Amino acid sequence: MIRFYTKSIFLAGAVMCCAVFQAQAQEDLDQLLEAGLEDANILVEGYLAPALRGFGMSLSNGWYNTAAAHKPLGFELIITANAAYVPDEELFYIPRNLNNTALIFPDQAPTIFGTDDETAIPRYAYTYQEEVNGTLETFTGTFDGPEGLNVEDEIGLQAVPVPMVNLGIGIVKNTDLKIRWTPEIDVGDDGNFKLIGFGLLHDIKQHIPGLKRVPFNLSVFVGFTDVTSEITFEEDDPSSGVTTDDGRALFDVNTWTFQALASKKFSVLTIYGGLGYNVVNSELDLEGEYVVFDDFGQSISYVDPISLSFESSGFRATAGLRLKFGVFSLHTDYTFQEYNTLTVGIGFGFREQKFGL
Repeated sequence: MIRFYTKSIFLAGAVMCCAVFQAQAQEDLDQLLEAGLEDANILVEGYLAPALRGFGMSLSNGWYNTAAAHKPLGFELIITANAAYVPDEELFYIPRNLNNTALIFPDQAPTIFGTDDETAIPRYAYTYQEEVNGTLETFTGTFDGPEGLNVEDEIGLQAVPVPMVNLGIGIVKNTDLKIRWTPEIDVGDDGNFKLIGFGLLHDIKQHIPGLKRVPFNLSVFVGFTDVTSEITFEEDDPSSGVTTDDGRALFDVNTWTFQALASKKFSVLTIYGGLGYNVVNSELDLEGEYVVFDDFGQSISYVDPISLSFESSGFRATAGLRLKFGVFSLHTDYTFQEYNTLTVGIGFGFREQKFGL
């Protein structure tokens, strides 16, 4: 079958998540192309949706560990690990609910986070028509659906982990500029990855009469992150089920985070929290020309066969704690959103505002 690996797709979609995912994601998604372009897109979407949504939810976290801005030229460098938990109900999806046209499905199939137990992997039956000796005949074939990566057993978490590094710099009027950035990074021999993000945290107590000297911090935050990744691959062995010499998987995700933040400092301890809204958009494309060989000795050529878009948006609420010792800090927070997300991190910084004054 087509050497369009789960590794390629998942790596393109969540390249920073964990090396374990990359090592374990070796099974083919190729068989889904036998369903035809429309159904293959629907099946791939059902299989990958938890990983792509969870990646976006993780990406929207890790921006801050206090509502306090910094004095001009003050800064804090924050390194975090974010883990968006995938709900149990998304370990499987129901193919027959996806409005497929020519396929006969079992009741449920594993998503990428589901089981890798071969006895639980269903076989899909599909039908199509083709002309043989001038007569239109209907054929029925079967193919195995892709197995899950059994992620919880592999990494100990049923979650999409995403590490992140942020730099916050105090500019003017109790405002921090937040920056996330990586140059283009090679991933193995055939892939690359890059990230850029900007955010602003602004103290709003200064604009509210009567609150300026109340001993807590109150801010608003907006942040944007964009991630792109590309994996290229070739396959020239027809016995694998497909040939391609220009195949590539392209991934792009961008997130907007809007949040109102409050924090209160007690000596070395800071309690912080926020309420806000997330918008996550993801795109996944398989580009190039692919010649697929079916069970009946026929070949079909597909160009740019997979194109998927995912959108998730919703309210979020965050609660967290920070311990600060001189210029160093440790923090953890938990965000309630579509995929609840745990964040832990360390920071290094100085010249932080006190109570927004």
